Amino acid sequence: MKVQASVGVLGDRRFAWYFTARTVSTAGSVMVPVALAFAVLHIDQSAGALAQVLGVRTLALVVFLLVGGVVADRFSRIVVLQVSHVLTCLTQALAATLIISGHATLTQLTVIEGVNGAVSAFTMPAMMGVVPLVVDRSRLQQANALLSFSRSGLSIIGPAVAGLLVVGVGPGWALAADAVTYAVAIVCLARVGLPRRSEEGRARRHSMVRELREGWGEFTSREWLWVVVLAFGLTNAIHVGVIGVLGPLIATSTEAIGEAGWGLVLSAEAVGTVLMTIVMLRLRLRHPLRAGMIAICVLAVPMVLLGVAPALVPVAVGFFLAGAATEVFGVGWSTALHEHVPVSVLSRVSSYDALGSFVAIPIGTFLYGWLATAVDVEKLMIVSAVVYVAISLAALLSRSVRDLAHVAEADAPSGPGTTGGPGATGGTGVTPVAGADGQALDVKA
Repeated sequence: MKVQASVGVLGDRRFAWYFTARTVSTAGSVMVPVALAFAVLHIDQSAGALAQVLGVRTLALVVFLLVGGVVADRFSRIVVLQVSHVLTCLTQALAATLIISGHATLTQLTVIEGVNGAVSAFTMPAMMGVVPLVVDRSRLQQANALLSFSRSGLSIIGPAVAGLLVVGVGPGWALAADAVTYAVAIVCLARVGLPRRSEEGRARRHSMVRELREGWGEFTSREWLWVVVLAFGLTNAIHVGVIGVLGPLIATSTEAIGEAGWGLVLSAEAVGTVLMTIVMLRLRLRHPLRAGMIAICVLAVPMVLLGVAPALVPVAVGFFLAGAATEVFGVGWSTALHEHVPVSVLSRVSSYDALGSFVAIPIGTFLYGWLATAVDVEKLMIVSAVVYVAISLAALLSRSVRDLAHVAEADAPSGPGTTGGPGATGGTGVTPVAGADGQALDVKA
């Protein structure tokens, strides 16, 4: 009965169409990390080449994030998503055409992914701001869990299919499929009706600089928020460096894993996420950030295994555990934002969240690309895992992080400026945040 009640959030037509749009676009996007990584490595078999493409994408994302947050709070978040999806569809179609035709170069893929990163800077804040407007606040955790369930369920199949496509017909076809799914998602988003912004809210619209200051004030006024973001600013750089850059390189140089095996490994991670999502549909976290920061330490397990035991089965087990841990944090984090941040500034706050979380990722990608040629990879993996755990646990030194509680419906504040249900309009004033479509970025999205 509890699972039926959780799935019942799909009874709201607006959330159902939004859920469909997210699911369709994700169906193609889950194949992209594998396809893109091996498309680059087929052109240039080096960690530096992959680091260049991922680094430029993330750098573009970071540069435009704050602008994306203001735009998403100013205009219809659905329209922002539709425009972003059109651009992503076109860029992915272009990349697919170049790769399939055999004319792709490292420079071309770097530029295309840079554009995708800039587009993601508008997509991510808009996505975070939609959910509180299309579901009742009492169902926020269930809605976030269902969105994660959809993404993770597709991620079981996607990476494995992408690995087979890479081996069979080449990585370009996975990117082509991603372009098609974005086109379908645009149509689905047109059926999502958001509440109109109030005339009072539109009248109070200020300059972009002032709105950024308001968002910054909301962000810095919550210790739990900026402490966790600071921690992830460091750990995401480590995670993307180890898993995003060194992971595919180790897979291609290890017969026990290989390209198809790397897809299976990522699918194992998704299995762990899906199974944990089922638990999260039934379980409410009393202290979501305390549980999340402890759980996220498990992501160090696959880092160690890639270094000391780069074989398919142990690495897949490590990724399975990491997927389950990521889900605990991801649902808890999204729910904390939706419950404790006013919906009228939610996109701007989530853009500061993403900026702080991603700002060091370009440094991490380039750094690990260089470290792979300068130090022993096994030692690098182990040290990275230890540092990752230490930083994650350090966030719990903040009482604000440890004690942040789930807001019971009876205790929820009401009135202007609070995170409302389907009728909330915003007033005066985040999926684990990750890449807008999951590409290249794996944590806190």
